[in-house]
Amino acid sequence: MSVKNAKWGTADYLKTREDIAAYLEVALEDGDTEMLKVALGNIARSKGMTEVAEKAGVARQSLYRALSPKGNPELATVASILKVLGLRLSVVSASKRRAAPRVRPAAKGRSRAAA
Repeated sequence: MSVKNAKWGTADYLKTREDIAAYLEVALEDGDTEMLKVALGNIARSKGMTEVAEKAGVARQSLYRALSPKGNPELATVASILKVLGLRLSVVSASKRRAAPRVRPAAKGRSRAAA
């Protein structure tokens, strides 16, 4: 019996603005600029590299080059890509990590909707 592996494509799972924002947030957690570049490349591919480049005012070849393993995108390019995606950069203190939203448990005998 042979095992078949499906090809994984991150871009296939980046459908909504919320998906993209969460993906970028995780990519930025460690401050690894290479991870940010990979994430931006995956996002641009999910939305169509040509369309993202046109809307960002960047030549398609330049965008490919900037997001390649040897690339080094300028901050203006990153900001343009984020604007096209309907996102923006923000800064938070590294010592104050955002806590996950707390879910209040339902009271005994009552449904969560009634709580």
